[in-house]
Amino acid sequence: MAADVLSQAGLRVIVADAMPTVGRKFLMAGKSGLNLTKVTENLTDAQNQPPEQPSRQLKVLPENLTDAYGPLPAPMTAALSDFGPVQVMDWARGLGQEVFIGSTGRVFPVAMKASPLLRAWLHRLGAAGVETRTRWRWIGWDGAAVVFETPQGNQILTPDVTVLALGGASWARLGSDGRWAGLLPGQTAPFQPANMGFVVNWSAHMTAHFGQPVKGVALIAGKHRERGEFIISAKGLEGGGIYAIARDLRQGTPLHLDLLPDLTQAEITTRLARPKGKATLSTHLRKTLKLDGAKLALLQEFGGPLENLASKIKYLPVSVQGPRPIDEAISTAGGLRFDAVDNDLMLRSRPGTFAAGEMLDWEATTGGYLITGCLATGRKAGLAALDYVAKATV
Repeated sequence: MAADVLSQAGLRVIVADAMPTVGRKFLMAGKSGLNLTKVTENLTDAQNQPPEQPSRQLKVLPENLTDAYGPLPAPMTAALSDFGPVQVMDWARGLGQEVFIGSTGRVFPVAMKASPLLRAWLHRLGAAGVETRTRWRWIGWDGAAVVFETPQGNQILTPDVTVLALGGASWARLGSDGRWAGLLPGQTAPFQPANMGFVVNWSAHMTAHFGQPVKGVALIAGKHRERGEFIISAKGLEGGGIYAIARDLRQGTPLHLDLLPDLTQAEITTRLARPKGKATLSTHLRKTLKLDGAKLALLQEFGGPLENLASKIKYLPVSVQGPRPIDEAISTAGGLRFDAVDNDLMLRSRPGTFAAGEMLDWEATTGGYLITGCLATGRKAGLAALDYVAKATV
């Protein structure tokens, strides 16, 4: 994104990537449908409007940015305000990739996959003269020069400006290994997993339910209540509903489930009071409350004695033993601290060097917010770098 901004302004740009090909994590993000961003209102109008008309009537961001991103410093808020869902949709369309809005407000390319968008983007960069150097890993500075480890030996460049977009520390096989943090001592916060599963030490009876989805529930972590779904796996719990409250769970907030969020506790109590005859308790719960096998299994696993079933169904404590390993996480928290950069995302310790993307210390839930945040900060860093060059030549 920074290269796009700089090259369109006429600067000579080199993109150095440590991997054999560029955009590997971007491609992985699109493996099951590339969720670019998320809109929050006027969905019908947006879906019905002509493709060539930008989606100006859409709400640009959630009213409270912390709903999706948690507390944010000023540079991140500014980046997202300048380049939110509206601009992401227009950007994709500008690359010839029409988008559509799903029923939950999530925005996808019509092609669904990331590869057509990435090809179009790389073609535009190539047409603007951007050079790509693969298997070039940044290993630090030598005075004013930027040093790369390459198959041909160390290479040294002396650019007017540098934009670092080094990623987080998950999915190391795609290039995000966090090794760069050692090159910026005293400027980073420890990496932590984000959007990750959580470990549960299951009883033997749960084995039959591994791989099953749990739908139509509310997940509760302290004051955070999230409607969603998740998967029971051999390792524990994973999926969108868990990811939405992962930050709270990672910080030690207990997890509770509301297995029937559309019913009150009083309504559940009334239904449970119906005569069950010779039916087993499980059969009675299925018939009166429509609890499926996965929910019944969770109730059996964590509900304890049979008293106060209605309250347990509405507020079932779930014992999690902590997050899964960081390399299994979709994204990471931690990284380059915002007090190490100025409002233009320039390193305070190194004028002319800017930072963008997941390497900055922010996190977001899944749902398009991650890609939007990376695009927005890449654009902001690119614009700031362009302004830095312009001032340096005056």
